[in-house]
Amino acid sequence: MNKDWLYKYTPLVLMCIAILLQYNLFVTPEKLEHTHREILTEVAQVYITKSEFGNMKEQIGDINQKLDKIYDTLINERSSDGFNRN
Repeated sequence: MNKDWLYKYTPLVLMCIAILLQYNLFVTPEKLEHTHREILTEVAQVYITKSEFGNMKEQIGDINQKLDKIYDTLINERSSDGFNRN
């Protein structure tokens, strides 16, 4: 390697290293772990788990069955009272 070549490109190399360090283009494991925890917290607040979704689906199914029973009861009472207009 020629010394002239080294003297010519040393400022450019140092400038690239300074820019990389100044703009934090390299992430440390601590920062990465902190960001990972933030993402997990945000996801836990916004979305539900698969098991919670299954429980909600069962509850909605139970609510629909109870509404059907109430509807059938009301129709039966209406029919037995003679209010059936059909």
